[in-house]
Amino acid sequence: MLHKVKLFLVLAFSYTGFVTSQTLSLASPAPTHIAQTINFIPPPPPADSPPGGRRGGGARRDNCPAVKPELTALVPLNQEPPSVTNVWGLATETHPTFWFYMPYTKDVDYPTEFILQDEDLNPIYQQAIALPDQPGIISISLPSNTPPLALEKRYRWFLTINCNQQKQSPPIYVEGVIKRIDLNPNITQQIKTATPLQQVAIYAENGIWHEALTTLAKLRQQKPQDATLKTQWRDLLNSIGLDDITEKPILEEKN
Repeated sequence: MLHKVKLFLVLAFSYTGFVTSQTLSLASPAPTHIAQTINFIPPPPPADSPPGGRRGGGARRDNCPAVKPELTALVPLNQEPPSVTNVWGLATETHPTFWFYMPYTKDVDYPTEFILQDEDLNPIYQQAIALPDQPGIISISLPSNTPPLALEKRYRWFLTINCNQQKQSPPIYVEGVIKRIDLNPNITQQIKTATPLQQVAIYAENGIWHEALTTLAKLRQQKPQDATLKTQWRDLLNSIGLDDITEKPILEEKN
């Protein structure tokens, strides 16, 4: 009889421990650092008028040394037969940020300028850009005192580099179009309650390039050694064909 009591107590304690461990397991919060898949879905270019543009700085001109990678705008590119190239992206911010890979440094002191035009080609922002200390990815944000981008309007931007100090020859340049849109309320609410990395995924899935790239770039600047962020950055740039830019350093803003 005593043996049966001991056996009952052992089984009872074992069952209690099992239930307790299961309860604790169920009550434990899910891990918060889960890799968020970044899948950029490019929107179709405007059907009424192709944006055109130029994502890479192109062939060597005048005194410009040959470099690889060349001057590059970090923007999606769409090609239509037979030879139409569209460089453009969507944004939701009134004063978005533009990103470029800059192969030249302050040592060469080439005059560099960023220009933004409205639909009538009137300049609404024009700024000389200081070249960085080293080659890398630079950002140019529209200042708050410039006119805000209007909804559903297209704006053309340029980044030009004159390798000839006297500007006697055509500059190297990249060019594209940005359009500001308004997200539907459901997506806006998702973004408000999402983590920054989740926001990147939401923007990308809805074709909002500028906010997706800017949000992820700022996360990488805060945590440059984070392996998850490195992977997401590589995936996002690879998705628009910028494989040769993925390992370049993200530099401080130069405007």
